[in-house]
Amino acid sequence: MRLATIRSEQGSFAALVTSETTALKIVGYSNVGDLLQNPQWREVAEHTTGEEVVFRHKDLEAVVPAPKKIICVGMNYTNHIKEMGRQLPSHPTLFIKFPDALTGPFDDISIPSYANSTLDWEGEMAVVIGKRARRVLAADAAEYIAGYAVINDYTVRDYQYRTMQWHQGKSFEKTAGFGPWLTTSDSFEFGGQLATYLEGEQVQSTPTDDLLFSPATLIEYISHIYPLDPGDVIVTGTPGGVGHARSPKRYIGDGETVKIEIDGLGYVANRTVFEQ
Repeated sequence: MRLATIRSEQGSFAALVTSETTALKIVGYSNVGDLLQNPQWREVAEHTTGEEVVFRHKDLEAVVPAPKKIICVGMNYTNHIKEMGRQLPSHPTLFIKFPDALTGPFDDISIPSYANSTLDWEGEMAVVIGKRARRVLAADAAEYIAGYAVINDYTVRDYQYRTMQWHQGKSFEKTAGFGPWLTTSDSFEFGGQLATYLEGEQVQSTPTDDLLFSPATLIEYISHIYPLDPGDVIVTGTPGGVGHARSPKRYIGDGETVKIEIDGLGYVANRTVFEQ
């Protein structure tokens, strides 16, 4: 099952996706995050009797537009850890992204002039929580996952490395395309490729089951620090191939499109626009 947040002239709404361009409206819910607050969200979506709508890429909003929490995981693919010259961590490296950073999966991403010189790509898989998780064991974590989506974690490297805290380079306003929809956990299998493309050139490619810390492990670890609520998002990390680790370094330029595709989840594609 695939669930999307779709924009319209009357406002956004949650929808059950039936094809690449059609969906059934889920009446009474303004977005997928709103829907997930209902403990019976799965039954509501599966049995929706809402009208059929036709949508375009630009009509898709960030699938969960305003999660209560977005927890990001750094250094979670072995090849990325090595390319950045770090040791394999014994525990997940966590940082926070604010909801203001999210944008639609096909929206343009506007970068201010003071932050456009070291803009890097990071293709990532996001885990969306389906019910409140507090001190959950990894063995039980699957029942707390609503599903998965693709996220485009644009990173401003000079801001990121100004201090030991990465957050400031990871949460610029509307720089993270998120979607294109939520693929429920029963409709997704790990092991396919996560691939990132810059202007059509593949710059990252790694299987999704190559994570150092799996979604289940992350849920156990995080939920023993603070509870996870329905609609919360865990961004699981990026594989090797980022521009900052190359020699010479390579960054995203004005007008360039970053596309991230994950087998079984679809893709997001955001064009970069440098502000004058």
